[in-house]
Amino acid sequence: MNFLSVRGLESVYALLLSYSVNVLSAVIILIVGWTLASWMRRSTLRALERIHRIDDTLKPIAANFVRYAILALVGIVVLSQFGVQTASIIAVIGAASLAIGLAVQGTLSHVASGVIILFLRPFGVGDSIDAENIAGKVKEIGLFATELQTEDGVYVMVPNGLLIGRAIKNYSRLPNRRVDVTVGVSYRDNIERALKVALSVMKADPRVLSAPSPEVMVIGLADSAVRLNLRCWARRDDYWSLYCDLHKVIKLKLEDEGLSIPPPQREVRLVQ
Repeated sequence: MNFLSVRGLESVYALLLSYSVNVLSAVIILIVGWTLASWMRRSTLRALERIHRIDDTLKPIAANFVRYAILALVGIVVLSQFGVQTASIIAVIGAASLAIGLAVQGTLSHVASGVIILFLRPFGVGDSIDAENIAGKVKEIGLFATELQTEDGVYVMVPNGLLIGRAIKNYSRLPNRRVDVTVGVSYRDNIERALKVALSVMKADPRVLSAPSPEVMVIGLADSAVRLNLRCWARRDDYWSLYCDLHKVIKLKLEDEGLSIPPPQREVRLVQ
């Protein structure tokens, strides 16, 4: 009886010792894994800070993803210390992830598009864009949707999937824009004189850049007028004010020089 009691105590002692070693190993793995995950998050964040093309919104998200991936791996290793079959856990997690992915695939496509926008940066906050009739000033870029404000002050929230599949015009990316103004002069007027007047109008405006130099050309012979194209470059912020003012000034200048802008005319003949 005493022999059996001693053998039982030894078995319990051995079992406790085994579990104590497993618990101690699990605690050490948790501490090391937690420290490593935090260090990797900071290192990833510092590395992304040196890449200026990546949007600031995406940098902490990517760093946190690295941290949680390491913590998930640490959790699986800790469970294996206690004899848990990690293969079955991974299979369950994979099946659950697949089911969730199929259920929210539409939402995930917008999230993936948001990541692409944040990585490629076709536009940023404050830019004026036009994505095939989706136009406005960008107020906020999120993982799921982008918020815009239209020119007439209307709030628009666009899912990122709709933006990434369209051709995007960014009016705020480049510093200068070309201004094109078309005007017609009468066939009876001196065309060379009209060209000189139009060129002088552009050169007299301080908002017109000297390089590339402004130019004016004949672009067509319409039904009732010779069509001239005034072409010059201006700073992006001066585009609209210059575009509107050129229409006004060229009309007044042509009239002062005795040149005319004929209205559209049609000749109608009645044949009996």
